[in-house]
Amino acid sequence: MEATDTHCHLNFEIYDNDRDKVLERARKAKLVRILNPGIDLDTSSTALRLAAEHPDVFAAVGIHPNSALGYSAESIDQLRSLAKHQKVVAIGEIGLDYYRDAAAIDLQKRVLLQQLDLAAELNLPVVLHNREATDDILVILEKWHNELKTKGSNLILRPGVLHSFSGSVQEAYRAIKLGFKIGINGPITFKNSSRLQDVVATIDLEDILIETDAPFLTPHPYRGKRNEPAYVLFVAQRVATIKNVSLEVVMDITTQNALYLFNW
Repeated sequence: MEATDTHCHLNFEIYDNDRDKVLERARKAKLVRILNPGIDLDTSSTALRLAAEHPDVFAAVGIHPNSALGYSAESIDQLRSLAKHQKVVAIGEIGLDYYRDAAAIDLQKRVLLQQLDLAAELNLPVVLHNREATDDILVILEKWHNELKTKGSNLILRPGVLHSFSGSVQEAYRAIKLGFKIGINGPITFKNSSRLQDVVATIDLEDILIETDAPFLTPHPYRGKRNEPAYVLFVAQRVATIKNVSLEVVMDITTQNALYLFNW
């Protein structure tokens, strides 16, 4: 029985005092791989350094939409250089965020499109952030999917994951039709998560990844405290209950889903 946390931010300062103990607890919880995405150039670099230090930690590199104001003409070249490291398995965390509105929508879209182009160039899947921008991001991904298809890219078979999914069943199926996985994390354990529970109940387990987004979105019963990779088991258990299967089945299938997507 193995598990993966396909999205956490172990390089953040909140873990500086006990990062090794956090990783030790993750390993005791049967986690075999952890993906740490960057949110800007600095955190992409630190994510890569952390991945280089630990065989079970991997990195994604990218510019988060809330970091788009720091984007420059040189950013893509810097990301390209980072992404060539063998421990980098995705471009991310990239996407759109209309909730915080830290950068103009046009700028967010331009930064996203250039990073999608980079992912296609390097044949790496993408880890997508989406907050209150679902229709726009799906339209962009549908166009990108068509471009990949036209170019004959095999990335069309494993284009990426919609991290921390919060959309509807219909929106999930739009993404799945394009080959994307659906990232499920802590909110699935909350009492008011009926919409997300409907998504998990409806889509196939083969289309799901489990994640924490640590240190954020801590699942019940630790909600309100710092999240960590070991807590992905609470996500897996809730998915198992909703799908009426064993915890072992959820852990094994989602681990295989991650293996297929990230090729790690």
